[in-house]
Amino acid sequence: MLVSVKNLHKSFGDLHVLQGIDLDIEKGSVVAVIGPSGSGKTTFLRCLNALEMPNKGTIQFANDQAMNFDKSPTKKEILQFRRKSGMVFQSYNLFPHKTALENVMEGPVVVQKKNKTQVRSLAESLLQKVGLSEKMHLYPHQLSGGQQQRVGIARALAIEPELMLFDEPTSALDPEIVGEVLRVIRDLAAEGWTMAIVTHELKFAEEVADHVVFIDGGVIVEQGPPSAILKNPKEPRTKQFLNRLLNPV
Repeated sequence: MLVSVKNLHKSFGDLHVLQGIDLDIEKGSVVAVIGPSGSGKTTFLRCLNALEMPNKGTIQFANDQAMNFDKSPTKKEILQFRRKSGMVFQSYNLFPHKTALENVMEGPVVVQKKNKTQVRSLAESLLQKVGLSEKMHLYPHQLSGGQQQRVGIARALAIEPELMLFDEPTSALDPEIVGEVLRVIRDLAAEGWTMAIVTHELKFAEEVADHVVFIDGGVIVEQGPPSAILKNPKEPRTKQFLNRLLNPV
């Protein structure tokens, strides 16, 4: 088991967004998180990286001591916890004044204090991995949305995380370039990266995920292998959601 989440809660004021999430993520597995807008799935993903601080519950990586959010963790504990995972955002979040190469190098050099020469070599290889060797000296505004998202993936990989987190990585892209980003994620899955992906791409989830989690109203309504959840769900709410997504009016 790589990640174990127990009784995770998160509120924003009076809004109780996560209401006791329990989830185990196996090492090397791909978990697709699906659900309607406002269901809590993105908040859950951000809690796994401490970009949102849960109000209650624990998250444990492998044999590390569990991060207990019932009490306020220290800044040092948060930083150590955050380094366990790499986040890919829907809106890229690249530094506009830095080239693709500099964006990928930023985390290992500035945050992890690694050797700049070694990091440059790693960053170049990661940009090659995502098909952007020829674009490494360009700035974000000179890249397409799909290319910027692939830089974002390389940047997340550069910190050598144990868990990769993708928050609807194709939602901001034009339909014709969605495939180039999904192709990179497929390759990472084939390499054995552990990933949690919030997505509306059901066909992609069916092909790539080992485990599908349906969240609604801040709770996990149903979870299991893609063949069960996407093809033969048991819960009426899951059936309703999938029907609406597959048969839009």
